[in-house]
Amino acid sequence: MLRVRFHGRGGQGVKVASRVLGTAAFFEGYHAQDFPLYGAERRGAPITAFTRISHVPILERGVISEPDIIIILDETILNDPLANPLSRLKEGGVVFINTTHSPADAKEKYKIAEQVIALDITKISLEILGLPVLSTLAGGVASRIAGLREDSLKKAVEKEASEILTDKELVAKNREAALSCFYAIQPIEVKTSEAVFLGSPVANVPFEPAMISSPAINTTGNTPLRRTGNWRVFKPVWNYESCTRCMTCVARCPDGCIAVNEDGFPFTDYDNCKGCLICVEECPVGAIEKVREVHA
Repeated sequence: MLRVRFHGRGGQGVKVASRVLGTAAFFEGYHAQDFPLYGAERRGAPITAFTRISHVPILERGVISEPDIIIILDETILNDPLANPLSRLKEGGVVFINTTHSPADAKEKYKIAEQVIALDITKISLEILGLPVLSTLAGGVASRIAGLREDSLKKAVEKEASEILTDKELVAKNREAALSCFYAIQPIEVKTSEAVFLGSPVANVPFEPAMISSPAINTTGNTPLRRTGNWRVFKPVWNYESCTRCMTCVARCPDGCIAVNEDGFPFTDYDNCKGCLICVEECPVGAIEKVREVHA
């Protein structure tokens, strides 16, 4: 059995990526199982999804704690100790990272002992789809690493994308993007030892009345501690020669990330700016530009 775990952020298409892989395996005659695991259901929050592929019926259930392959759609997840995406990767396993780094640089930077594949699928998505949506592209990458065929991937992308999109042209572009990623990666053999099943890691939680089991949050907001600025694909950059200091951007920022410096010009707290780009849309004089964020 091949066990694949996907890590990314809400809105990037982690769930659909796992479904593309599972559906492609199914079209190729394998038994397949795919499902997501949500944390906080909000855009930008860490999301995990799983796919199992097997020649025989799959009897395992639950999360994949010891994967053969890890697909990381957002490299900032690697710095999140709560997500911990590299945990319990099997010896001989493969890690794919969506990054501008080379495989060697990514391997050294993130201290990864196993095989590393790196490709900037965000760039490919922006070029072909015009949006930083990575679902079908990550599915194409995973299908290549899993050793599946091109025709299986094409049918899987068409099926999964058609269930979400009504625009046939956009479905075709998703197929093109997935195949572009599929062929951008060299075929690789995954050689991992079989994990010993030690029982379910899921704990039984007893029923308790609400006065006991409901959490009470008495501290101040912890958003600044989460450093949500690593969710960005694009960041706002000010052109102060054009800025009229009208402060529309300050008023419109939903997270209060824009402040004013001593000269009266607005500036962004990039540690926490999520890159929603409302400030770019709202600026009446076009003094704010969106710039691709590169974590290299």
